[in-house]
Order: sequence, then structure tokens, then C-alpha cells
Amino acid sequence: MKRIFFDRRLYVSLLVVLLLTFPFLMGQSSYFMGLVVTMAIYAIAAMSLNLLTGYGGQVSIGQGGFLMMGTYSTGIISSTLGFPIWVALPAAGVIAALVSLVIGLPAVRLKGHFLAVATLGFGLCIPEIALNWKSVTGGYSGLPLMRPEWASSDLAFFYVILVLTFLVTWMLMNIANSRLGRAFLAIRDSEIAAAATGINVAGYKTIMFMISAFFTGLAGGLYAYWVQYISPNDFTIMASFFLLAMIVVGGLASIWGAILGAVLFTGIPHFSDAYVGVTNLVIGVAVVLVILFRPAGLVSLVGLIKPGEKQRSRKKPTEELPVRSLEEADNA
Repeated sequence: MKRIFFDRRLYVSLLVVLLLTFPFLMGQSSYFMGLVVTMAIYAIAAMSLNLLTGYGGQVSIGQGGFLMMGTYSTGIISSTLGFPIWVALPAAGVIAALVSLVIGLPAVRLKGHFLAVATLGFGLCIPEIALNWKSVTGGYSGLPLMRPEWASSDLAFFYVILVLTFLVTWMLMNIANSRLGRAFLAIRDSEIAAAATGINVAGYKTIMFMISAFFTGLAGGLYAYWVQYISPNDFTIMASFFLLAMIVVGGLASIWGAILGAVLFTGIPHFSDAYVGVTNLVIGVAVVLVILFRPAGLVSLVGLIKPGEKQRSRKKPTEELPVRSLEEADNA
């Protein structure tokens, strides 16, 4: 019974069923579908940022800039140039990744708050560029965007975003658990030790930036197609702080933590927007409380790990060694 209660696959299956039936449970309400879509889009962006910050230890406060790049790239490629959605979405991610390469190459020499300030500058300048480059972005007028005919309804595009969110989650989980993800963790723990083991620290840092920016740009493209209008005020610098708060509260170096933080912080305004200033207050208090009392994030509370892992982690190293190994050590 205890094993079933902590079965991650059971939770994931129930979540998939709930999401697939959600539009019909809510009477196909565009508002509630939009709420879930916003959660999914921020979840993709938060997972991407967590790969960079949680796994790689690179603090970025410019992720909102990549979201905005994704929205405008999608709008320009789709509306202005006339390319279909299956070209516009990947292209938006690629453009964001290429821009991150330009930023990442000099940024790999920076650490800590120096890197944070550099990415902060990027997050501040992208909305200004979108606002003033009127011939391309439309300035204050923004850019309109049309969905393809086969996904023109909110219900159809809801499932498109749902499928892409599942796919991105699966891909990021595989990256985090791969050799690449282990290299990111090694760099986060100690760049000197990672370099001593043969890891190309500068190269892997650049890869971190590009992967994170690619999926964030893809999330921005999905947002553009959902709202069908792009504005310079869609993702200001506050969006970058918002994403950073999501992964801190949800749990650093955890894909599930990023999803949990995105769901929580996207859902809070639904209940608190009726009261002026309460949303930011609740988010700020949540960040402070988690940092003080649960540094590992809220994901450490929800049983997403097997119950025996904590017990095994408390054992002494000698308790985990087989008896044969101890006897061989004594004979040696």
C-alpha cells in the first residue's frame, strides 16, 4: 500500500487523464483552458531555466527576454513571412538559441552575481528593442497572429500545447538524467573539479544557455499562437523574476519542482487578483518561507521520491558496502 502511495507513475497517469478531460469538466471554458495553457507555457520556461540554474548553477535573470524573442520570432515568421506553425515554432527556438550563443560566449567567463547582472541587462533591453523597432515589431501596436485552420479553436490548440508540453518535459528529463546533465551538475558543484576530470566547462556552459533558450523561445511561440497577439508588454523583466521564483519555490535541480512552481505561481493570481497587491505579496512571502524552511523546494514535500531514498541517504557509507567487500578490505 505504501509503495502504491509513492508510485510516481500513478501520479503522472492521473495527471494526464485530468488534463485530457479538463476542458470538458470545465464546459470548454476558454478562461480555464487559458489558465492551464499559461501554466504549461510557464512550466516549459521554468524547466528550461531550472536546467540552466538548478542543474548548471548559472543564475540567469534574463529568461523573460528569450520568451519575448520567441513570441516576436513566431509572429514575424508566421504572419509577416507566411511560414506555417511547424516551421515558425522550431525557428523561434533556434533564433533564441543563436542569440543565447552570442550572450553565452562572453558570459561563460562570469560567475555568481556578475552573470546575473549580465543576463539582467539582456532581459531589460529586449522589451525596449521590441518597443522601438517599429518597422519589424510594430512597436506599441504589436503584431497580430493567426493559428492554423486545423487548430483554430481554443480546444484544438489546447491539446496541441498539451502534447508539446509533455514532449518537452520528456526531453528535458532525459537531458537532465543523461551524461550531459551529470556534466552540468559537476560544473555547478565545482568548476575546478569538473575541469580536472576533463569536462570542457566553457563549452558545456554555452550548451546550457542554448538548450535553455531554445525551449524558452518555443514556449514564447506557443504563447503567441494562443493569444494571437504580440505586445511589448507581454514579458517584461518581471517575467524573469517570476520564473526564478518558480524554480526556487518549486525546487532547484528538479524538473518536477519547476512544474510545481509554475502551476503554483500561475494559479495564485486566479485567486488573489481581486485584491490589489496581494499576488506579489503572496509570491514574496512564499519565496522567503521556502528559502528559510525548505531550501530544497516544495517538491521535497510531495512524495515524488521513493520513501526509501531518504533512509538510504542517512546510512553510513560502510553500512551500504557488501560484507564481502569488508572482508576483502580486512584481508588486504
